[in-house]
Amino acid sequence: MQNVMPNPGFGTFRLEGETLKQSIHAALEAGYRHIDTAQFYGNEAGVGEAIRDSSVPRSDIFLTTKVWFDNLEPARLKASVDESLQKLGTDYVDLLLIHWPSPKDEVPMADYLTALKEVKAEGKARNIGISNFTCSQVDEAVSILGKGEILTNQIEVHPFLQNRTLAEHCEQHGIQVTAFMPLAVGKVMDDPTLKQIADTHGVTPAQITLAWVKQRNMVTIPSSTKARNIQSNMAAFDLVLSDSEMAEIAKLDRNERIANPEIAPDWDD
Repeated sequence: MQNVMPNPGFGTFRLEGETLKQSIHAALEAGYRHIDTAQFYGNEAGVGEAIRDSSVPRSDIFLTTKVWFDNLEPARLKASVDESLQKLGTDYVDLLLIHWPSPKDEVPMADYLTALKEVKAEGKARNIGISNFTCSQVDEAVSILGKGEILTNQIEVHPFLQNRTLAEHCEQHGIQVTAFMPLAVGKVMDDPTLKQIADTHGVTPAQITLAWVKQRNMVTIPSSTKARNIQSNMAAFDLVLSDSEMAEIAKLDRNERIANPEIAPDWDD
């Protein structure tokens, strides 16, 4: 049983059909063992098919999915997890996340987190966690579930949104941070500071960014449809940045949030 998330994971947001399948196969061939999907992505069936068609056993893959905000009412949550497992073609996921906290607390957090814990107790999720939870929401979640139950808080982190307050708050609770959108939808490729550091190492700005995330002790889940980028993203985890390079990247923070839908909570500063 895996309760440590392999790093990096492979993100599947916006991937579908043959592109999704080929990308997952390329990721598994490159050595990824962590695949991240969600009910909202609409591709759980495709993810499950790609895993089944690969040469890597299901037991070697850390599979994550997430419960969408309109499935948080406890009975609906449990039914939606059963639907996800059916689509994925598996009896369990390695990690089950609440994708977004209930907007305006329409469903009390105690209700849906208790249901999440019950799903885990039934063996349908090896680990549970949260996503897009603020500092105060993390505190509330820990008070409901107890210390050590929440494996991760999956949050947006990239050089332009470094999310340090929330990341440190999670670490204080012993909660692993998973950084989504680490490449800021490609914006890192055009940043002069990242390009300069990349030139020094003979790599790409994307690889520098992923190395930076790793050195902040975060798991990350980059996405790509090109086999060479999937491979180079994995290779980035062999890079080591100097303290001065880390300090230069720290200066790029400008609180530029990309994932900010209407259902989002009131973010921490």
